[in-house]
Amino acid sequence: MKYTLDARRLLCPMPVIRTQDRIAALQPGDILEVVATDPGVINDIPAWCRINGHKVLATREERGEVVLEIEVGDES
Repeated sequence: MKYTLDARRLLCPMPVIRTQDRIAALQPGDILEVVATDPGVINDIPAWCRINGHKVLATREERGEVVLEIEVGDES
């Protein structure tokens, strides 16, 4: 399943915390698309994913927003 998390207008550390909370409710293999306006998520969310066993499938910037696609791992 694919889900979206709107983390626009949130500043560090809130996008990471919201991502963590949302992933905790998902199943391994699910995809979470995070949309944020804080440019720090480009580094913060992939680092959190590496530590917690999730995989960043794609990162892109569009119209002042950062979009990350995350595959939920087994350690959620």
